[in-house]
Amino acid sequence: MDMSLEKRKERSNIFVWALYDFANTSFSIIVVTFLYAVYFKKTVVSGDPLGDFYWSLSISLAMLVTAVIAPTLGAIADYTSQKKPFLLFFTLLCVLFTSLLFLVGPGDIAIGILFFVLANIGFEAGLIFYDAFLPEITSPKNFGRVSGYGFAAGYVGSLASLGLVFPFIESQNYSSAFPVTALFFLLFSAPLFLFLHERKKKYDTSVSFIKVGVGRVLSTLKNLPGNKNLALFLLAFFFYIEGVNTVIFFAGNYASTTLGFTETDLILFFLAVQITAIIGSVGFGALADTTGQKPALMLTLILWIVTVTIAYTVESKEMFYVVGFLAGAAMGASQSTSRALMSKLVPFDKKTEFFGFFSFFGKSSAIIGPLTFGLISSLTGSQRSAIISLVAFFVVGMLLLTRVKEPMADEVQSS
Repeated sequence: MDMSLEKRKERSNIFVWALYDFANTSFSIIVVTFLYAVYFKKTVVSGDPLGDFYWSLSISLAMLVTAVIAPTLGAIADYTSQKKPFLLFFTLLCVLFTSLLFLVGPGDIAIGILFFVLANIGFEAGLIFYDAFLPEITSPKNFGRVSGYGFAAGYVGSLASLGLVFPFIESQNYSSAFPVTALFFLLFSAPLFLFLHERKKKYDTSVSFIKVGVGRVLSTLKNLPGNKNLALFLLAFFFYIEGVNTVIFFAGNYASTTLGFTETDLILFFLAVQITAIIGSVGFGALADTTGQKPALMLTLILWIVTVTIAYTVESKEMFYVVGFLAGAAMGASQSTSRALMSKLVPFDKKTEFFGFFSFFGKSSAIIGPLTFGLISSLTGSQRSAIISLVAFFVVGMLLLTRVKEPMADEVQSS
């Protein structure tokens, strides 16, 4: 193939792949982090202190389901070379139940939890198959940059979706924002399904895919202790991403409950977070490809510790914006460099299965973190006590990460 044509094809694939990140982060910011999180606490449960516990329970339930199904579905997708059908199913699941959040009103706690859990399963499970495209669309030496482009596109999508739903927030017609968010996700995710092609391979169609999936997962689990490097990274990821996820899930509630942020204050705050997250994703992505993903990732974890410590001490809205700037940069950087380092560590022919394990460790960690935050907040009556507990997760993650050996780009299997 002509080199210029091959380069154009690679750029096109990267663009439509990153556009999916642009699309799906609308759900993350509008539903998980900001509007529905606050709407659930203030309106659905009418400000009841148990709202933090209900919210953390619904997050943990979605993460538990995703964690359980992720490795097996990833193994089936690898066997059949069929990531896109799985990604399409979970995307539509998220879109459908995000739009149905429109029906949730005051006192609808059970249905509010159910619709959110199903939407969040769609969002989180879809990421397994989306992330597994990264080793297919670029070379190992560019994993950091391209992963950063994806997250940066996602944060731009957050800004765009916040702008789109702002009229509903301003008029306090919050529930109408959820179908609009769903439509945004659907429209901008469509190019991936239309234009991004998977690398196909032949497979035996007569066997049970469930049996194949479970068998491959069991085999991987049996052999995982032998791959000490990957096992150490997944364990480190389990701890530090727990802190990241919990900050994301409770940032809106923390700002609203502890510091008295209004909806307008929250919009400005999350706009600031998204802007620095774009800078963090692109900047640390480039840094990671130059210095290595591991050193860049260690730096982001130090930044997280500083951020959480400041969040614990702040008393004013103005100082919490500083927390937002730091958290945004740390969030974009830690997520993009984690995905890039994982892409270096996994065998190419089992990439989706291993990203299923990546998801398993990430989602199962998010079961413990939010529950811990919710319980500490409920028992002590103070979200400050809950937020400072997150430092421990970042410290443990850093200590484990120091023992991970990062392979050189030319040592990574890419085809």
